[in-house]
Amino acid sequence: MNKIATYFKDSYRELVEKVTWPTWSQLQQSTTIVLGATALITFLVWVMDAAISRILQAFYSII
Repeated sequence: MNKIATYFKDSYRELVEKVTWPTWSQLQQSTTIVLGATALITFLVWVMDAAISRILQAFYSII
């Protein structure tokens, strides 16, 4: 039981004293970058899916 208590105390101390938390502006900037990258990747996957779908439709119409 003592090991568990020590673990939680050490974990708490690490989160409070050793972790560098981002500022609000850094958090907003990171969130904007992640949302932008997600939108870009989603768009690229949609374009590739549409292109492959059209290619396969053309291929199957020939066969």
